[in-house]
Amino acid sequence: MSNSIEKLAALGTMTWLDDLSRERITSGNLAEMINAASIAGVTTNPAIFAAAMSKGTAYDEQIASLREDGVSADTAVYAMSIDDVRAACDIFAEVFRATEGRDGRVSIEVDPRISEDAQATLEQARELWQKVDRPNAMIKIPATEGSLPAIADALAEGISVNVTLIFSVERYRRVIEAYKDGIRRAEQAGHDVSQIFSVASFFVSRMDTEVDKRLEALGTEEALALRGKAGVANARRAYALFRQEFEGADLPAGATVQRPLWASTGVKNPAYSATLYVTELAGPDTVNTMPQATIDAVLSADDLRGDTLTGTLDEAEETFAALEKVGIDLNDVFAVLEKEGVDKFVTAWEELLASMSQRL
Repeated sequence: MSNSIEKLAALGTMTWLDDLSRERITSGNLAEMINAASIAGVTTNPAIFAAAMSKGTAYDEQIASLREDGVSADTAVYAMSIDDVRAACDIFAEVFRATEGRDGRVSIEVDPRISEDAQATLEQARELWQKVDRPNAMIKIPATEGSLPAIADALAEGISVNVTLIFSVERYRRVIEAYKDGIRRAEQAGHDVSQIFSVASFFVSRMDTEVDKRLEALGTEEALALRGKAGVANARRAYALFRQEFEGADLPAGATVQRPLWASTGVKNPAYSATLYVTELAGPDTVNTMPQATIDAVLSADDLRGDTLTGTLDEAEETFAALEKVGIDLNDVFAVLEKEGVDKFVTAWEELLASMSQRL
């Protein structure tokens, strides 16, 4: 094995890049990451496209053309995003074929401003799926209360879905239910369920950021000793639920399991190892989507410790019990994180639209 990411894949965790830009595509960087670093997919979100489109000159020519057409900022942003995702899908086509559809995936997210409107979310998921027009695309739909029905409905129509912004195991359980419902309805509708894929994106580092802040406010020795443990414990609880729900599950013939995807895996606290959310969350049937800095750290560190997911539920439950004992209201943590997650994407999206309006 030539690098740590291939070793990670041997443990069962595939690495996707949490970033995309026109420059990565046209420069050959994205193709090089497949060849040199064994990257097996891409995830995007409004903040990623906001960063990509607000700097450099890579989009200038297309913006000039769109200006001539007199389009709105929304239309322009999605036109450029769809072009980038389509191009990335083509770059990952060989990975897609080699993995029989499990990987080589490129995700594009619905407008975060409609996250509580299931019908609007479903309609946009359909539109994005049709416009990208690549079998290895994935449509990202948030796991908010309002969007849960859209997840099942999109899958039922044969759309591959990346369910995003999952923070609690309780919400994850409902995401799994939505997947099972959607894939069964897809079979009833005559779709080839072996070609419908889904991942469930569990956010990790944001959990530690919020919980650590509360632990530091408490300031006791017991509280401070728990810093940096909530994110991994939460993900391990989710993994245990995944194994429980999918091992021997009554799914349609040919249907695949909905793999957990570890998102937000760049550490926010520099005191923590840059590979914390990789080495501690390695194991079968998972995906880890990493920003560039985390990928670089994984390739440099070579500090994998084998499967760190299987059989870890008891330890994770002990961590959660200790957090509750010192006074952490975990239900409130999850509620805050979901609201903040949506709000951050809405803010990034609105800032991008404002910037694009000026450029148009």
